[in-house]
Amino acid sequence: MTMLSPAEWEVIGLSLKVSAVAIAFMLPVAFALAWVLARTRMPGKLLLDALIHLPLVLPPVVTGWLLLLAFGTNGPIGGPLARWLGVSLMFRWTGAALAAAIMALPLMVRAMRISIENVDRRLESAARTLGASKMRAFASVTLPLALPGLLAGTVLGFARSIGEFGATITFVSNIPGETRTLPLAIYTALQLPGGETAVTRLAVIAVVLSLLALAASEWLVRRSPRNAI
Repeated sequence: MTMLSPAEWEVIGLSLKVSAVAIAFMLPVAFALAWVLARTRMPGKLLLDALIHLPLVLPPVVTGWLLLLAFGTNGPIGGPLARWLGVSLMFRWTGAALAAAIMALPLMVRAMRISIENVDRRLESAARTLGASKMRAFASVTLPLALPGLLAGTVLGFARSIGEFGATITFVSNIPGETRTLPLAIYTALQLPGGETAVTRLAVIAVVLSLLALAASEWLVRRSPRNAI
């Protein structure tokens, strides 16, 4: 397999940037949602759970279309952003990051929720009886015990965002240097005569990144409190 071309390095760099921004943006949201699902009782909790996991079962193109409706120049969110702040996500790498974040959210929330639920609440109660506040008990007991699962969810979300295709191409198109991430570059190369070599190079990179992410996630899961016993 020959060396990567400058355009292919650009694709890889853009993919990593999009995924990193997507996960950094979605991490606090995913953790908050996982905490609500794991530790609270509220009306509509089942509906919230279903909405969070909807991108897992919807065709990604539909998710991209919904993002287009919401964040387009005339959308209920995209319109005010463009008029008041001068911010547009259409045909921008930031829009690709948003699409990747939405598609990664269900996996992140699921892993984080399981990790939080596995924390023995009696340990938290013991910390409280020793005088710790809720925040201190959370920081010194809950968070360290749940951390492997939280990191596993983050890694899974990162891997999912790198592989995102359908929602991205529907929402922000396939623009070289701006929204053409790794899956879109593979798709583009497949359409070109003699593009098999480029497809092979990019596909190998995609497989390696995915395997590394899955291995890291599995290692982190094995370090969770339940599996450490």
